[in-house]
Order: sequence, then structure tokens, then C-alpha cells
Amino acid sequence: MTSTATVRRTRCEECRGPLPLMARADARYCGGACRKRASRARIAARREQVAAQQAARIPAELTARPRWVRFSSRKVPLRVDGRFASVTDPSSWSDFLAACEATCGEGIGFVLTAGDNVTVVDLDHAVEAGRLLPWAQRVVDRLPATYMEAGRSGRGVHLWFRGTVPAGRRVRRGDTQIEVYSDRRYIIVGDRIPGTPLELAVLPEVAVAALL
Repeated sequence: MTSTATVRRTRCEECRGPLPLMARADARYCGGACRKRASRARIAARREQVAAQQAARIPAELTARPRWVRFSSRKVPLRVDGRFASVTDPSSWSDFLAACEATCGEGIGFVLTAGDNVTVVDLDHAVEAGRLLPWAQRVVDRLPATYMEAGRSGRGVHLWFRGTVPAGRRVRRGDTQIEVYSDRRYIIVGDRIPGTPLELAVLPEVAVAALL
């Protein structure tokens, strides 16, 4: 019968100074100060890792704003602690990294507010077998190239722009299903559609009129 001996550390992992003689066999730090510094360093490294991962799929114009929430399985906005959030209460929103690191709910969402000059064009039931339906492709072709993402259901598409609309708009005309919002709504953020810009284009007023 063989056994594996545990190698006892003799140096603090943080300051590299000697561990106390009476330290536990599994001790890693010489004291509370080093333990706290190491914890802060791990948190900072994790936040940098999350930021780097998200930088490739969500524009900085959005991640830089403290407009982020989580959402429940019923698509209800949540604070990072799991309580209900409100699209009219900024105190219930968080910064991007805090929203990414939270474990409540199903994912992250961005709250649209009039002062931010951000508009989302939501094409619902616009994708089939991984391709835009003809009506949705015509809409995309009429608009400036901008950041686009797939909806959570896999059948919708969100187009993000700089601009505002006086009020939310919804169009249901045959197969066409379009919603346009820039205030008092939150948008579930999905996966960036490959090949689309990682920035928001300006949405001309004439383009909105043409859509609706």
C-alpha cells in the first residue's frame, strides 16, 4: 500500500515571506493582509478575463454604460442579487462586469434609456434554418451596417444603433414583425452575428420611417 505525502508550503504565496511555524499544513498565506491582497488580485484577474472575452462580442459603447441587468426564465429583469429590477430605476442596474459575474437568472440584458441615444430594432421570427427570411433581409439591407446579435430564441435578430425614437413602435404586417425601442425597455443580449460591426451605426430618421 502506498501513500502520497503532502508537500508542506514554507513560503507565503503572496509576499514570499516565511509562513508561521505553527501554520496549518494547508496554509497558503502568512496572514490576513496577504490573504486579502491575493483575493483582490484573483477578482481583478477574473474581471479582466471577462472583459477580454466580452470585448470580442459586445461593443464598448454598451459595456461601458452601467445599464446592465440579469433576466429570469420568464424574461423578467433582475438585479445582480436576484431581486426584481425596473427599467425606470437606475439603482437596480449594474455595470457590465457585475452583471456577467452574477449567477442569478439566465443571462444579461441592457436597459434602454432616452438619454443614452441607443436604439434597438428587433426583428421577431426573422430567422429560419439559420438564415434571415426574405422580409428580414430586406429590412437589414435598408439599414446601415451595425452591430447585430441573434435573439435568445434563435429566431429573432437585434440591430443596435445610435439614435432615438419618440416612442416605442411595433409593426405586425403579414410575416413582418418589427419592434423599435430606445427608452424604458431592456433587451436580452445574445450572441453577435459573425461579420457584423462591433460598433453602433447612426440610425437615420428616414430609415425609421421606411421601416414603419
